[in-house]
Order: sequence, then C-alpha cells, then structure tokens
Amino acid sequence: MTKDDAMLDMPDPGALYAALTARDAAYEGRAYVGVTTTGIFCRLTCPARKPRPENCRWFTSPAEAAAEGFRPCLRCHPTGPEAEGHQTVASLIAALKANPDRRWSEADLVAMGHDPSTIRRAFKRHFGQTFLDIARNMRLRQGVKGMTAGQSVIDSQLDAGFESASGFREAFGRLFGHPPQQMRGAADLRADWIDTPLGGMIAIADAHTLHLLEFIDRKALPQGLRRLSGFVGGRIGLGRTSVTDRTETQLAEFFDGNRPRFDLDLQLRGTDFQRRVWQGLRAIPAGETRSYAELARDIGSPTSIRAVANSNANNRIAIVIPCHRVIGADGTLTGYAGGLWRKQRLIEIERSYVA
Repeated sequence: MTKDDAMLDMPDPGALYAALTARDAAYEGRAYVGVTTTGIFCRLTCPARKPRPENCRWFTSPAEAAAEGFRPCLRCHPTGPEAEGHQTVASLIAALKANPDRRWSEADLVAMGHDPSTIRRAFKRHFGQTFLDIARNMRLRQGVKGMTAGQSVIDSQLDAGFESASGFREAFGRLFGHPPQQMRGAADLRADWIDTPLGGMIAIADAHTLHLLEFIDRKALPQGLRRLSGFVGGRIGLGRTSVTDRTETQLAEFFDGNRPRFDLDLQLRGTDFQRRVWQGLRAIPAGETRSYAELARDIGSPTSIRAVANSNANNRIAIVIPCHRVIGADGTLTGYAGGLWRKQRLIEIERSYVA
C-alpha cells in the first residue's frame, strides 16, 4: 500500500480530532498527529494537552511525520513500540517484570479494575498473545532454568508455579516440541533460555555453532525445533555451551548499543538461495533498512522478490540474521514473525548506531 492509499483509508480530520480528544486506542499504529505550533508529533492516545484543530496535521506513520520535520513527543514516544503508548498495557508489563513468579488469573485483572476481554484484545494487538499467555511463559522460564540446572521435572514444575504436571508438560512441549523428560539425556545440541529486553528467546547450539535463536512466543518455534531435531536424530537436550554464553553476551551488547554486528559462527540449514538471502541480510549495516526488491538486487536476483520474502520468513536465527531490517517498498513495517512491535523496537534501537 502506498502512502496515498494509506491516507485514503484514514478517517476525515474531524473524526481523527475526535479520536485525539478521546485518546482512542483503536488508532494506535494507524494515525499520528503533528502539532504545527510545537513541531512535535504524537500518538492519538498521548496524555498531553490537546492542540486546536487548525494546528493539527495527520500522518499514517512516524516516518511520514518525521519527514515533514516534526519531532517525536517525549511523553507518548510515538517512534517506540505501540505498547509503550498504552498506559494499561505498560503498567501490567511492569507488574509482570516486578513479580515474574506470580500466578495471574482473570480474577486478578478484575480486582485491579480491568475488563479481562479488553486486556486480552490489547495484548493480542500489541504482542500477538494474551497477558495470561505472557505470564505463563514467564513462569515456564523458571521451570526451564531449574531443569537446566539439574532439578527434577516435578521440582521444576513446582518452582514454575504449575500445580498440574500435565499442564507443565503441555506448556513445555508447546515451547520445545518435546516433552521435558525427553530433553534430559545425552544430546548433540543444547537448548537454553536467554532473556532480552524484548522477551525470552530460545538458543540452540553445539560446542562451535549457533543453530537456532527464536523468540519463545513465535508460533512456528515448535515446528522449527522439531525440524532441527530431525536433522540430529532427536538429540537435543537442555543446557548451554560456550556458544550460548557468547550469544547471550553479544545480545546484551547489541541492546546496550555496543555491538552493531554479531561475531558468531552460524549453522545455516537451508537451500543455497536461502543462505544467499541470509548472508545478504547480515551484510545490511545496523541502522539501515532494505526493501525486498533492494535485497533481491543486492544478492544478484532482482526478479526473485517473492522468494527473498519467503527466505526472510524462514530465518531461524533472529536478530543475529537481521530479517527485521527488511521493510516495505513504501517505508512501512511489514510482517515479522517475532511481532511488528519487536521489529519497530529493533529498528529504533539500531538508529543509535547510525547516530
């Protein structure tokens, strides 16, 4: 969709101004307001004092507002993840981080004055999963850490706050593609959990190379794990190697703004064409983006735009192979398996490298 097409899909200025005064969250990620008297642009949910209608200009993206000379608001952070502009979502995420072991329920949300269905929709829109799903994954992390340290399955289950053994096995199997007991034996590859500012990731490595790095809530993660398991005859176990440690260290450096390029040996399992695409992604400097057509030209296959997009989607080593640096030809963010909110945040982080 072009910028002109996007503007045609926008409501008229009167409706947008009404949404601005009502701080209507339905327009998150769809519309932004630039205030001509201040030179600042905001989300429509911004808590700042509202401008007069004649001082408003309307945009479909932060990039469009910035191109017209407007600066991002320091209160609603319109260039950051959309969830940061949603006060209820931000407060619940903060509560999760403060107490990751808590067993949350819809009754807890009601006691805090929230409507569970509203919270469910808000989290699905921003993160692709519900608040309770995220809370369950944070508890599952404790179980994975316990098993990696040598705890029994039952002790790890209880530490993770799962009263039901079957519930723990089911959640573990959804994440890893195998039941917990199956990952306790001898193995050629080791899988462990890595925490990042954008959520948990599963890293799978041997003594020399990184085979997989995915966000835990990616829907295709279990499928990818089963496929990788097939390559090694099912010999994937819990634990970590020196490669896992280096991956964790370099991810922390990346998020701190100190590592524009990763120095890790990767096992790229794919066709020759897919590997060319993935190497092309690694050649894009941090802070820059490419369209699918530009990436196709970069790797010498200018007519293979659809194949490039499919290869991008099949990347199983997130961030290190930076598929988030590919955007639409019109500058809009396009699909990202880890969630558009993460893609938006990763691109924003990498702008610091250019600066």
